[in-house]
Amino acid sequence: MRSVRLAVAVCLLAAFAAHAQRFPAKPIHVVVPSPPGGPPDLIIRMLAPKMDLGQPLVIENRAGAGGIVGSAYVAKQPADGYTWLFTTASHVNTPPFNENVPFDPVKDFTHVTLAAQNFGQALIVPANGPFKNVQQLIDEAKRNPGKLNYGSAGIGTASHIPAELMKSMSGTDIALVPYKGVAEVISDLIAGRIDLFFVGTQLAVQHTQAGRVRTLAVTGAKRWKGMPEVPTMQEAGFPGFNIVNWFGIWLPAGAPPEIVARIHAATVKALADPEVQKQFDAQGLEAGGMPPAEFARFVAKESQQIVELARKIKR
Repeated sequence: MRSVRLAVAVCLLAAFAAHAQRFPAKPIHVVVPSPPGGPPDLIIRMLAPKMDLGQPLVIENRAGAGGIVGSAYVAKQPADGYTWLFTTASHVNTPPFNENVPFDPVKDFTHVTLAAQNFGQALIVPANGPFKNVQQLIDEAKRNPGKLNYGSAGIGTASHIPAELMKSMSGTDIALVPYKGVAEVISDLIAGRIDLFFVGTQLAVQHTQAGRVRTLAVTGAKRWKGMPEVPTMQEAGFPGFNIVNWFGIWLPAGAPPEIVARIHAATVKALADPEVQKQFDAQGLEAGGMPPAEFARFVAKESQQIVELARKIKR
């Protein structure tokens, strides 16, 4: 019996090896669990043409519940390398703020690589609004509790957590207005229907330069050279405030190591492309390329930290 099991195991390993050598033999589906036009969608569309895998990457936007819908879909797919998840730090940030999330962000996925990270989210307000700096916004929120509101692209996302942390640290009451995606929030903010929003620097700079919004601060620990005049939240009176957004690639749990290595190598090559580097630099992004094992440890650590932060915010 033991020899039979060994023979079966050898055959399975041989099959996996042959599969990895042929990979990819058909188009790859990359699921972005947020609407088109948001930061993860823009980033994977920069990288996809440079991946050089011999097959096209078909990008699918499966939005809903702050990324839970698309991520849950990927978790249930075959671990054969043909379905990827490309998303933000919301992969670990969303579950602690929601009940009945149908996946574990650490255990139910194969961690491929950290593709990019930014210099933090940007706190933006309408360009024609009254707020010229963070202190003015906080002063108004204290004078009129519940009057101001902020947009969120989902509970636990990079637009939600900085706002809740700002509220907690300042002792203010600012109402949450939920949306399905970043593009919808920006549209309403520009129109003056919401008062503030935390968004990726790559989108903030576009709308700021066009005169549609005003950027008050960034949430990272250091200023971004793309908007050097914009202070950090720490400089604006929030000691220790340091939140950056990051973007990664995942496969369903149990993906063959050979395929994971192939995808990681293709990603690193794409990140090194001069055109991609130029686009990243212009939009406030730092290229990643973290090896799979290191990325797995990174995700586990980030997940634990956000669980602890969620407890503090919920108090």
